[in-house]
Amino acid sequence: MAMPEQHFQIKQYFERLSFREPISMDIAFVRKLQRAQLLTIPFENFDIWLGREIKLDEASLVAKLLHQRRGGYCSELNGLFLMALHALGFEARSLLGRVHLNGIATGRGHRVSLLTLDGQDWLVDTGFGAENPAIPIPIIFNSPESVDGKTYQLTEDPLFGIMVQKLHGQKWKNLYSFDLGYVCPKDIEYGNYYTSTNPNALFVKNRVAALPLENGMCSLFNRTLKIIDQRQETIQLIEEGPEYLAVLEKVFGIVLDAQYDDLKPLKLNNEAQVNFQKI
Repeated sequence: MAMPEQHFQIKQYFERLSFREPISMDIAFVRKLQRAQLLTIPFENFDIWLGREIKLDEASLVAKLLHQRRGGYCSELNGLFLMALHALGFEARSLLGRVHLNGIATGRGHRVSLLTLDGQDWLVDTGFGAENPAIPIPIIFNSPESVDGKTYQLTEDPLFGIMVQKLHGQKWKNLYSFDLGYVCPKDIEYGNYYTSTNPNALFVKNRVAALPLENGMCSLFNRTLKIIDQRQETIQLIEEGPEYLAVLEKVFGIVLDAQYDDLKPLKLNNEAQVNFQKI
């Protein structure tokens, strides 16, 4: 059994999520909690575009994601969820993975969590944006799991360990790979630093946000807003300036303590527009 976090206030976390389910030490409870965080706390990278350091210590995550009611990306979102699991007494630890969305493996910068419950290991992820699995996935190979009309599976990969795949039509699409090796805080720090500072990193080159709906998904890539609600899709180009900040607040619940001109200017290109589908 994991030791509870000393300073993490689970009540504040539940209040942020408007989560009122009774606590139970089973996978059904974790499934409800994961879904509640995904539907409430957005995936976003706007602190990078404000020139701010992405801090992963407990106090910084609580201040940003709970008190300031902001979002974050995988290192932050899965860091918060892991703290919640520990505070509740679950046995869980961090893992690192490689993103494969563009067909080329990235470095081990995607942070997820491994939950062990009643002798079964589960992959738990609250930080993969628009493609995020909405439920824990048991570490069982070639055993598809479906939720909200989306189907995922884990397969063994000879190079990368375990591959997470999503069914697109009749074909499986690689999302990311991971292994079960030990991850120390400095491993996470390395990946987070590259992700938030390297000029060639996706989140340094592009503004992104994503927030699931009960029956769909909202996603933003630079100025392109895409909303899928009950299989109806709308795409809109957002004007730069105050309207941009208004969309962040209305659609994603992101309220920046800054003006639009405080954001680094966008440098759009064809590659960015292609990658819009691959947040």
